Amino acid sequence: MNREFPWTLLLLLGLLLAGCSPLLPTPPDISPTATATPMPTTALPSSTEEAAPGNITLRIWLPPEFAPDSESAAGRILQARLEEFSSRRAGVTIETRIKPVEGPGGILDTLRTAKVAAPLALPDLVALPSAALQQAASDGLLHTYDGLTTVMDDPDWYDFARQLSHVQNSTLGIPFAGDALVMVYRPEVIETPPASWEEIITSGQTLAFPAGDPNGLFALTLYQAATGLVTDADGNPALDMLPLTDALTFIYQGNRNGVFPFWLTQYETSQQVWEAYQEQQADMVMVWASLYLQATPADSAIAMLPTPHSVPLTAGEGWVWALTSGDTQRQHLAAELAEFLTTADFLASWTRAAGYLPPRPAALTTGWENHPDAALLGKISASIFLTPPTTLQTLGPLLSTATIEILKEQTDPATAAQTAIEGLIAP
Repeated sequence: MNREFPWTLLLLLGLLLAGCSPLLPTPPDISPTATATPMPTTALPSSTEEAAPGNITLRIWLPPEFAPDSESAAGRILQARLEEFSSRRAGVTIETRIKPVEGPGGILDTLRTAKVAAPLALPDLVALPSAALQQAASDGLLHTYDGLTTVMDDPDWYDFARQLSHVQNSTLGIPFAGDALVMVYRPEVIETPPASWEEIITSGQTLAFPAGDPNGLFALTLYQAATGLVTDADGNPALDMLPLTDALTFIYQGNRNGVFPFWLTQYETSQQVWEAYQEQQADMVMVWASLYLQATPADSAIAMLPTPHSVPLTAGEGWVWALTSGDTQRQHLAAELAEFLTTADFLASWTRAAGYLPPRPAALTTGWENHPDAALLGKISASIFLTPPTTLQTLGPLLSTATIEILKEQTDPATAAQTAIEGLIAP
């Protein structure tokens, strides 16, 4: 009797069974400490073989002004980009929802509700402005990009974009749009735009700005241009007497010369001032650059805001893509998508169509090279400073009150500055 027969039979049966079952792929490392391979800076790999396992729907929430649709050039460009991402990631589809950032049912409100009541319904990416990013981070609604991407290590970012992306030393956003306060004027009336405070005062031309702005951005910009610091060594909101007095003295002198008439106190937003400018109530106006870029009126030109010594400096803000899903695999895909939506080549075309400043210098050289204001917009973008939202909430009302009282001739610069500082110390 052959004693080896049973072992041979068992071996043959094992081989047959192995041939009937496909080998399972080794699962990818998606542990929280894994480092994702960065995407190319220009496009996704053309091969769809590098697909995520299974079918995944990435959910994006963004406000109406950034809606991907066929109604605008910017909307079509974004829609095409999202479709391109899906086509190169087999099994991945993208779902977009349009929601305002603030208010009931807005992005922040819904994120707070869904985090507690329906965490599986949370989106993967949300578009947030700088103030909302800080608020969402404070509320624990966001996840860091740390360990998922090194895109913010790329040297091709303006300083304001780097500041915008970080909250408490963590990367919580990847910037896709910027904005800045600028001066718009009519060259037929004002041949050379004033670059310094002295030139503004001697021009005799009204420079309209929203004096009733509760954030006091005009006075804040003047104050920082006069080398005033907005935070102390501990990071708390702060005001310095001398530069604040200088800034308010400029407003006071402008009021006396008719450059800053008292009727500016009726305006609280850039949109209101922009409409006044279009109605010929002034030939110079301080507004957000996006208002000018989205309209580009034929009778107008853009310039930097005047500063004490013509040194470029202006207040700004921006928008980022932020991570909100807690699922590690989805975070990796969402980070790839955020990178894909912030490459220089894409932002070059999208920001120009949308009327926003690109957060990357290379975007201006690749997509704005034939724009008449390309060089100037680059200088403006490089001069943007960001004020922490919590600091702005504290300083804004104080500076707004000081501005209004000076324009209404209810106080003098030194007294207004002292009152603002005292209000900061003992609100």
